[in-house]
Amino acid sequence: MMSGEAGAPIMTEQKARTARHAVVTGASSGIGQAIVARLLDEGWRVTGICRRQPEQARERLDIVLADVTDEARLVEVCKAIGEVDAVIHAAGFMRTAPLGELSHDDGAAMWQVHVRAAEVLANQLVHRMRDGGRIVLVGSRTANGAPNRSQYAATKAALVGMVRSWAAELAPRGITANVIAPGATDTPFLRDPARAHTPPKLPPLGRFVTAEEVAALAAFLVGDHGGAITGQQIVMCGGASL
Repeated sequence: MMSGEAGAPIMTEQKARTARHAVVTGASSGIGQAIVARLLDEGWRVTGICRRQPEQARERLDIVLADVTDEARLVEVCKAIGEVDAVIHAAGFMRTAPLGELSHDDGAAMWQVHVRAAEVLANQLVHRMRDGGRIVLVGSRTANGAPNRSQYAATKAALVGMVRSWAAELAPRGITANVIAPGATDTPFLRDPARAHTPPKLPPLGRFVTAEEVAALAAFLVGDHGGAITGQQIVMCGGASL
């Protein structure tokens, strides 16, 4: 930064550039909310897509109320978004059941939120994404399989195949695509009564992953030093995978 007349600061050209722009789903709670807060703290401009208004307003945060399962609405929202530097799909939920008691409706709903919404977002926004941009999908360690979670695991495993395909396609533009795969994370989602079949277990580290830790990894992947990582599923699980 340089000084002008009477000591008034003059921003250099680099610092005067418009803040980088990220689109984040699930922005009103849990991991999505933590990612939004982290990016805002790091100077990003964020468009948050969520079903309800967050409790606190923040500078450089625009909230768009939309259900990501409403494809027509999601396409409409994407068309109204300008240039983007990062797309982070954090919206998600879990329904559990053992084989023999699986619900078609639950499986279809999880697929719509986790996979189809990610597909629509990326497909609509890739032409608005600047070269060197980032795509991050929030997956799950459960993608490797877990008792009573087969439908959920299937949706999260599908994200890995999509991301690796996108990473290969977008590499010539310098755009990266990755999956963050947390283990049990301390959010309201962890205590959802609908996952009663699979109560969370403490990992070897003796505590659950925090939403802020997932947000910090997301911020790294979309930041200045995350550009060499692409096509990866990065597991953070407190040692549960050991």
